[in-house]
Amino acid sequence: MPMYTLEQAFMEHELIVLRVIGEWWEMDLTGRDKLACAKVLADRFAALDLPTEIEYLPPEEGEAMQTLVAAGGRLPVATFSRQYGEVRQMGPGRLEREEPWYEPENVAEALWYRGFMFRGFDDTAEGVIEYYYLPDELMAQFGQGTAVPQVIKEAPMPMLAPLETPPQMETAVTNAIDDLTTLLAEAQRTGLQGEWRKTAVPLLMEADSARLSLLLTLAKEMGMLRQGDTGLRPARTAVSWLQESRESQLRALAEAWSGSNWNELRRVPGLICEGEGWQNDPLLARTALFDALPRDENWYIVADVIATIKETEPDFQRPDGNYDTWYIRDEASDQYLTGFVHWDDVEGRLLHYLLQAPMRWLGLVEVGYTAEDVAVYRLTARAVAWLENEPVRAQDVPVPLVVQADASILVPFNGDRYQRFQTARISEAEPYLAGKPYLYRLTPASLALAQEQGIAADRVLQFLEKGSGRPLPASVKRAIERWAQNGVEGRLETAVVLRVRDAAILDTLAHNPKTRDFIGERLGELAVAIRRDQWEQFREATAQLGLLLDVSVSGDQ
Repeated sequence: MPMYTLEQAFMEHELIVLRVIGEWWEMDLTGRDKLACAKVLADRFAALDLPTEIEYLPPEEGEAMQTLVAAGGRLPVATFSRQYGEVRQMGPGRLEREEPWYEPENVAEALWYRGFMFRGFDDTAEGVIEYYYLPDELMAQFGQGTAVPQVIKEAPMPMLAPLETPPQMETAVTNAIDDLTTLLAEAQRTGLQGEWRKTAVPLLMEADSARLSLLLTLAKEMGMLRQGDTGLRPARTAVSWLQESRESQLRALAEAWSGSNWNELRRVPGLICEGEGWQNDPLLARTALFDALPRDENWYIVADVIATIKETEPDFQRPDGNYDTWYIRDEASDQYLTGFVHWDDVEGRLLHYLLQAPMRWLGLVEVGYTAEDVAVYRLTARAVAWLENEPVRAQDVPVPLVVQADASILVPFNGDRYQRFQTARISEAEPYLAGKPYLYRLTPASLALAQEQGIAADRVLQFLEKGSGRPLPASVKRAIERWAQNGVEGRLETAVVLRVRDAAILDTLAHNPKTRDFIGERLGELAVAIRRDQWEQFREATAQLGLLLDVSVSGDQ
């Protein structure tokens, strides 16, 4: 909001209010010339020693003025009113009838009718915000060197008390980069289209849906995934990231998250955000939290950090100070959480979620509980280094692949992410098992897919030999070479087998329009394969033809 001069500020008042302010300062403002009255008052107030005047105000009024000055001369009406009340809006007729200056309802009205503060609007990124403010000439009196430190100094940040290591704790995790590597490999394979989650989620170390959403959002915002005709595919940026050290990769994710549009508020457990007519800026919450966190590796109580932010910067998420415009419902009580009274239910839970979810997922905090079951946290060394803008120092120790004689490939958890990404391009991934290396298998289908990507058999052999650092098992080398020469030489299939006593039954079923589409490969005169996923429909169709089939199919077949 552009600051107004005293004359401009007084012109926003009703003429009757100008006369009331004049009477307070022993000035007789008669006539109907509003501009003349505003000029006279502006001259009078320009000559005031406002710091001295504040000292002689009643304690609550003086405190309110100090708060306004400390905020740079303006505060959102909703924020100021929460502590000092709000000036009732009245037209000339009501002002004459009620004369509120004689019995102001609160501190705000008392200051308003003395001419000590004014009201204006500003069009901000968060929308139009209404402010109480001090005009330029009055704020100029509180520049550097003014002998009123109690007015211009902000309250110091409360000190948080460090704790001993809690009995229950979760050590820092760094597996976000491992799961993002898996997702990049899945994007290379499927473009993240269709039902890709059914195959990808079992490959992840953590399957939390919110965490998956965050990783995909960061990958897109970092330019690691690009949209193409065949879905989302890894870009060159992804290759560069995959080739970095683990700590560098984590630092890149933390940097991306700090400026990401991923909205934690709409994912806080227990909160239901409704409607599209309002929005919040996720960066504001992260910034408020980062500013409040002590830059050390001590343990602290989560609730103390939240209380500190509530005391020093409560409106971090709602710059207009208005707590009545967002549609947020509590899932347990089904009640809407409106008003500052629900700050802990919304802002408090959001801050708690930032610490317990994204910051933990990205290896920035460890979390735990005291013996009294109080939630605590501490920053990791990488988090402190990141917040202090210190360079990344830790480097990785190379760990080779292990190619086994049965055409399986083991990639250790601390193996090179780029090598694992390349491994996934030529083989099929097995579901992730905690505490075990990543397991991949070379199959004709995986080699064919690699060939479609321009990876020939000889390049597969070169990659595996280089990645493992030793000669390949003879069986694996021979299998890849035979596939390159002969293609698929055998196939294992799971099927349901129909056996009959009379070959004529099979001939009938193979030609009947109700059953012929279910019939697969003949396995002799008295047996035929039925598609595994259709045997129940096939049994129903044969029953309609008057043929009842005995079933000996186990539940896991």
